[in-house]
Amino acid sequence: MKLKNSFFYTLREDVKDEDSVSSNLLVRAGFIKKNSSGVYMMLPLGLKTLNNINRIIREEMDATGCQELLMPSLIPEEVYVSSGRRAGFGASMFSLYDRKHQPYVLGPTHEELFAIAAKMQIRSYKDMPFSLYQIQTKFRDEPRPRYGLIRVREFAMKDAYTFDKDEAGMDIAYQKQFNAYKNIMDRLHLNYKIVRADTGVMGGLLSEEFQAVTPRGEDILVLCDSCDFASNIEVAQCIAEKESGNELPEELTLVETPNSRTIEEVTDFLHKDAKKFVKTLIYNVDGKPVAVMVRGDRDVNETKLRKLFQAAEVELADPEMVVAATGADIGFAGPIGIRCELVADEEVVHMQNFIVGANKTGYHYTGVNQADIKPDHVADVRNIMEGDTCPCCGGKIHFAHGIEVGNTFKLGTKYSKALDLQFLDSGNELQYVWMGSYGIGPARAMAALAEQTADEDGLNWPADIAPYQCAIVTISTKDELQNEISERIYNELIRKGIDPILDDRDARPGIKFKDMDLIGIPFRITVGRGAKDGKVELKARKGESQKIAVEEAADRIVELVNAAKVIVH
Repeated sequence: MKLKNSFFYTLREDVKDEDSVSSNLLVRAGFIKKNSSGVYMMLPLGLKTLNNINRIIREEMDATGCQELLMPSLIPEEVYVSSGRRAGFGASMFSLYDRKHQPYVLGPTHEELFAIAAKMQIRSYKDMPFSLYQIQTKFRDEPRPRYGLIRVREFAMKDAYTFDKDEAGMDIAYQKQFNAYKNIMDRLHLNYKIVRADTGVMGGLLSEEFQAVTPRGEDILVLCDSCDFASNIEVAQCIAEKESGNELPEELTLVETPNSRTIEEVTDFLHKDAKKFVKTLIYNVDGKPVAVMVRGDRDVNETKLRKLFQAAEVELADPEMVVAATGADIGFAGPIGIRCELVADEEVVHMQNFIVGANKTGYHYTGVNQADIKPDHVADVRNIMEGDTCPCCGGKIHFAHGIEVGNTFKLGTKYSKALDLQFLDSGNELQYVWMGSYGIGPARAMAALAEQTADEDGLNWPADIAPYQCAIVTISTKDELQNEISERIYNELIRKGIDPILDDRDARPGIKFKDMDLIGIPFRITVGRGAKDGKVELKARKGESQKIAVEEAADRIVELVNAAKVIVH
């Protein structure tokens, strides 16, 4: 592309309403422009970069034998009702009516439609395995769109689906897709971790996430100092700390704790460590109150609680529900005499002589022991913490933050049962199809890569991701020799398969250099005064410049671009 007479602009100042490094730089560099909250225009430079990411995704998907198709975004609402997922998506699904007052939605994901399409082929076990994928727009009405392309309401997704006759076949297909995803992440130059995750509204037997590691990430990644254990905090297993058991049981005592409601206030009042307290939190679980006990310095994991009860909705109870369950003001809930179902975290059942709320305003119990509590459930319902014991090797846990750029699911027969996707097996018996689902957010991957690689000068793309691999900067567009050499190198690069950008604007050199750094072009050839001696300057974005002969320029760029590519096996 030649910049003169092209759509190209950059902004010198930071953008006030963008809340991440990537969104600020992508807007300043003219890659994207916010249209409304959580909705962005993809401008020419952004689309070029996104297309490069999509090309890599397609190459790896095609290599697995996966066939590409395209599903509609406008979908009859009954499709999601029939699979049982309409209620699960709730307000996050965009809804509308056609002129006949028939309800439609904008698709947030497409498992149902792929299952419907698969019905067209599947009759017997001989019709499988096969796999399908698309790169298509999804819509989700996020309550808090943020971080630019990381959390949006309209976004492109690559989603793929595999169809098999049994669980063993699904496992083989899953591993093939999983390996393709690793190839994609490597080729995108992402620093990533693969973590176990909650299956969420997707359901199924297994979920694994590909998380780009970055401080801006919304997800907390649980990692081990000593082994390769990696998990999303939502599902990370906790190993209970066990007390020595040498304490003599104390007498259960009701003590007055005026104006002491929080753990901090009660610990200060009683001069005890938070580890000697058990806090009892009241949750609304599908409309009914549930009391949950965790050690005073721990937090309840709502994902684990939801799975324990197989619940659709889990949230902290409102004040009215709390008072009804405890008979006391908020801040004094406890397990003794609670008027609702009681869950104790596994760690609590190993504690001795601890302190709990008394279900009486202004009071707590001290000297509480296991004989004093009668939980209905004992389960791992807390969040793991840094410094905790690794559930795999006994090492120590630490946290990192990540942006989820891909996920893989073993769906099993969840959707085939909901949508009656069956086949005749070798014994002529009807069986349900086994499915897998695999998603990547190309634009989110672009934002994650920008977060990981940006520096003080702007974006910093790898050569095979950048919108253009090489910038040719003409110092003086009034100098005919400089113009002629610039054009010659530009055309030669195109012939050699390189996508160059020629800055032939009538602007100061400093502006041109800053713009090329801001938009993240990995290599730059500067055509200036040395042109009369047959020399140009070659510079990698973060390297030193060197003078080379004009005749060498194109070949050197080809070598550099090829050397920058990630080769997968």
